[in-house]
Amino acid sequence: MARPRRIVSMMRALAEPELTSEQRLAFDLAVEQFNRGLYFEGHETLEGMWLGLRGPSRDFFQALIQVSVGFLHLERGNQTGATRTLTRALARFEPYPARYFGFDLAAQRKQLETVLAGLTGE
Repeated sequence: MARPRRIVSMMRALAEPELTSEQRLAFDLAVEQFNRGLYFEGHETLEGMWLGLRGPSRDFFQALIQVSVGFLHLERGNQTGATRTLTRALARFEPYPARYFGFDLAAQRKQLETVLAGLTGE
């Protein structure tokens, strides 16, 4: 039995990204920077990589950039900027499965929702 076209196109649209070795090194560096609390640097590294990407995975990486920027806003005491940016990141993660490109997006979404609830008092 053939799969409906819509399901096949959704599966293709959410396929894992194929990065060049340079992009993969940049991505790994950005994750390391973020995990060390270097949000600005992580954002810059990801953005440089993201500019060369095409296809459906581009939104995933843009969401990661927005998470970095959101935490940078938090670090600088800008709750409004953090709320807006993290809300956009959460929306960009929406079409991706619970696990994507080595990330536990289900857990990431919950963490972002918790941070946002703290910021908005909900």
